Amino acid sequence: MSDFSIRPERAAEAVARHIETLILEGSLAAGEALLPERDLALRLNVSRPTLRDGLKLLQDRGLLVGEKGRGLRVAGLGRTAITDPLLALLAERPEVEDDYLDFRDVVESHAAGLAAARATPLDRDHVAAALERIEAAHAAAVPADEADADAALHQAIYEASHNLVLLQIMRALSGNLRSNVAANRARMFTRPRVRDHLLAQHRAIAEAILKGDPDAARAAAHAHLAYVRQAARDIAEAEAHGETARRRQSGGGLGQRR
Repeated sequence: MSDFSIRPERAAEAVARHIETLILEGSLAAGEALLPERDLALRLNVSRPTLRDGLKLLQDRGLLVGEKGRGLRVAGLGRTAITDPLLALLAERPEVEDDYLDFRDVVESHAAGLAAARATPLDRDHVAAALERIEAAHAAAVPADEADADAALHQAIYEASHNLVLLQIMRALSGNLRSNVAANRARMFTRPRVRDHLLAQHRAIAEAILKGDPDAARAAAHAHLAYVRQAARDIAEAEAHGETARRRQSGGGLGQRR
């Protein structure tokens, strides 16, 4: 039973505001189903009619959606904005990758510093668990598992930063983050010892957060993203040179080479 309690005259609004707070702080994630009405009323210590009024306010605001026979769930918040055609266009342009990694460097370095300063014991447990996942996936040498574990660590860092704007933006971008991590890893696996470097970098970030050292966490995150960014540049340059060489061999596909 929750210790949440409210005055009757503003009961429905208070119910709505309480659930809004849970959504904003990430305790209730986009797409997550709410408890059945009876259980919700007990948890919030309100009558079922009051609960229905509060939930209706949230539905009207677009924060909750109903599915027939399946109850209410948190709306897919941020996903409409993140699938804007402009962002889709940016995602399709390989020349934008460097700008995206530059953006990640700025944001993730700051988030790592915040996480080191603000992480609760539970946050540190999540960061430690994410690092263990990375180490296990690295040992198993399964690229897809490594990419998933990589993205999970970055997400744990955003949560530990306790910056709600950073958290919500990156939760909405989580699909892009995971695909970007996977794409970068797939290309970077062609470089010698790259997996070992990435493991060491992630370990340095996590350990700085676990030690509560903001400066070390920021520096480790910056070093990681700088490495990924430079590796992506080097690979793109090598691919471009290879393509040029192939065109020269064939006359660009237009000449009659013999």
